[in-house]
Amino acid sequence: MAGEESVRNKQVVLKNHVDAGLPKESDMEIKESSIRLKVPEGTKDAILVKNLYLSCDPYMRNRLKKLQGSYVASFQIGSPINGYGVAKVVDSTHSGYKKGDLIWGITGWEEYTLITAPDTLFKIQHTDVPLTYYTGLLGMAGMTAYAGFYEICSPKKGEYVYVSAASGAVGQLVGQFAKLLGCYVVGSAGSKEKVDLLKNKFGFDAAFNYKEEPDLDAALKRCFPEGIDIYFENVGGKMLDAVLANMRVHGRIAACGMISQYNKEQLDAVHNLIYIIPKRIRMQGFLVTDFYHLYPKYLETIIPHIKEGKITYVEDKAEGLESAPAALIGLFTGRNVGKQLVVVSHD
Repeated sequence: MAGEESVRNKQVVLKNHVDAGLPKESDMEIKESSIRLKVPEGTKDAILVKNLYLSCDPYMRNRLKKLQGSYVASFQIGSPINGYGVAKVVDSTHSGYKKGDLIWGITGWEEYTLITAPDTLFKIQHTDVPLTYYTGLLGMAGMTAYAGFYEICSPKKGEYVYVSAASGAVGQLVGQFAKLLGCYVVGSAGSKEKVDLLKNKFGFDAAFNYKEEPDLDAALKRCFPEGIDIYFENVGGKMLDAVLANMRVHGRIAACGMISQYNKEQLDAVHNLIYIIPKRIRMQGFLVTDFYHLYPKYLETIIPHIKEGKITYVEDKAEGLESAPAALIGLFTGRNVGKQLVVVSHD
């Protein structure tokens, strides 16, 4: 029957788990299999999608490890890795999806994926914005910035806000949200190019290159002579230590990620925790999945901001599935400028 012929399905497959150290491209491989462009007979409530864009995210580093008791499952050796992406429905046996629908959510790092539990996906309604935005600004990273800043930090106009890894997928948004609210915002990043972006494109009040600061405590005192009300934590380690000493009374820290620790065998100790007592600091970790019920509310807020030019978003696009392993690993050396995504197909 037409539409049932097999087509090539290129995949990014895990070769080795990497428990410590920087993963290498050779820990993954590109394989080719084939797939029929139909949901298999008798498979109810499933969809077959063609993947368009894949999101590279720091949390995926943990999935390259052999994990026990983590909030995310390890990738399986010999199977395609998966993550957030944007895809188009090719075939469906699910009443909520039809051929041609666009979705974002967890999909395979391959050309086509059979998704047997599509209830966790989001259907894309707004197509008058770049579709790639659903890998970041209008997807998981956007919701992370929104939930972490507004729900966890309870920000108020005029407060002093610090964002680490500020030019990344989440950080660039937190800074812009804080500016829209009328806060004073400083960000740090790892290159002159990124620092310039923070100041000139994203509207941060100030920014610094942490690699050029021999003393992080001094850098923060220079940027925040009055101290920090809100720290959006993406880095951990020495940065967190320096921040704790510079927080104001009743300061809030949203612990979103700690990318400086993900490749370490021995995690860095934090020495300044004592400050949370006299300063009554509230530090809270969070997972974006706990806040997805707010997604419709987020869209109502963010879409007008995008259309009015109040929010800008910088993406770093890698072309083709073959480039996906290098794009993912590049997150951990700061190679990307802005939101890292992989273009699998333009249609």
